[in-house]
Amino acid sequence: MAKTDFKSVGEYIAAQPEGAQAILKRVRSTIRKAMPGAEESISYKIPTYKLHGGAVIYFAGWKQHYSLYPATEHILEELKDDLAPYEINKGTIRFPLTQPVPVKLIERIVKLRAKEAAEDAKAKQTAPKKR
Repeated sequence: MAKTDFKSVGEYIAAQPEGAQAILKRVRSTIRKAMPGAEESISYKIPTYKLHGGAVIYFAGWKQHYSLYPATEHILEELKDDLAPYEINKGTIRFPLTQPVPVKLIERIVKLRAKEAAEDAKAKQTAPKKR
């Protein structure tokens, strides 16, 4: 059985098939560049990036693709044309391992998610407290 109790994103990537490691490292660096203040961790057994105390974006490697989560309705609508070549299902965007990493697109996805997370955090702060 494959190891699933990763302690770091680096450990997660190192456990992936050799052919996928360089791609996942590129995805990781793209996310870190697009969201420099994010906390990097493992959650749900996959790499997670958090801002404002909450998860903003996740990625995971698979046999034939890697995925970004969550693909919110806003992101899907905003980037509809750019995302057209990729498989999208239940909040997941799948990128084939056989194609170059779409760095600019991933940056845009991450920045949109960061903006959504900031708006959600602000809304929670200003919402009246329930008793």
